[in-house]
Amino acid sequence: MKKIGLLGGTFDPPHNGHLIIANEVLTQCQLNEIWFIPAYVPPHKQKMNVTKLEHRVNMVKLAIESHPSFRLSTIEIERKGPSYTYDTIKSLKVKYPDVLFYFIIGTDMVQDLPNWKKIDELIKMTTFIGVDRPGFSFKSKYAHVIETVEAPLIDISSTFLRQRFQNKQSTRYYLPDNVRQYIKENHLYESTRSSPNY
Repeated sequence: MKKIGLLGGTFDPPHNGHLIIANEVLTQCQLNEIWFIPAYVPPHKQKMNVTKLEHRVNMVKLAIESHPSFRLSTIEIERKGPSYTYDTIKSLKVKYPDVLFYFIIGTDMVQDLPNWKKIDELIKMTTFIGVDRPGFSFKSKYAHVIETVEAPLIDISSTFLRQRFQNKQSTRYYLPDNVRQYIKENHLYESTRSSPNY
């Protein structure tokens, strides 16, 4: 039976932290593929400004294009509305009944699991894989159902990178060069000041 890991997120922008986590889970858990799932509307970011879908999808495509086991899934974009994991997993299990799905989360998400939509049903539908993130722990009443993976603690966030772009600070080595070039060409994350020096 095929084993696929799911890595959801806003990916605004995708960065090397995402790619390292995905690759560690792929190899340590012996999965066949990792699917990157850009959120249509992240439930926890409904009131925040998020970069247009077209750009976020294009950036993910560029970020993963060189890895033979990484794929893009637009299931949440096609469904529209708030991107709840329960709805995503339910749809995927109907569409791919012969696939085992593993949902990848960071320790920052573990503590919030009790607030997830239909979490008690969700943990029966998929296996959660937890990856360490600096400053967080796996303390949760759902910790016992989470498989843990050790990965290099790369403390990069999309928020951090957006600020670096806006402040015209170097982003080299934080994200793939082709994604950096795309951001430059499409003037993403620019402030109202003069053109950024990437």
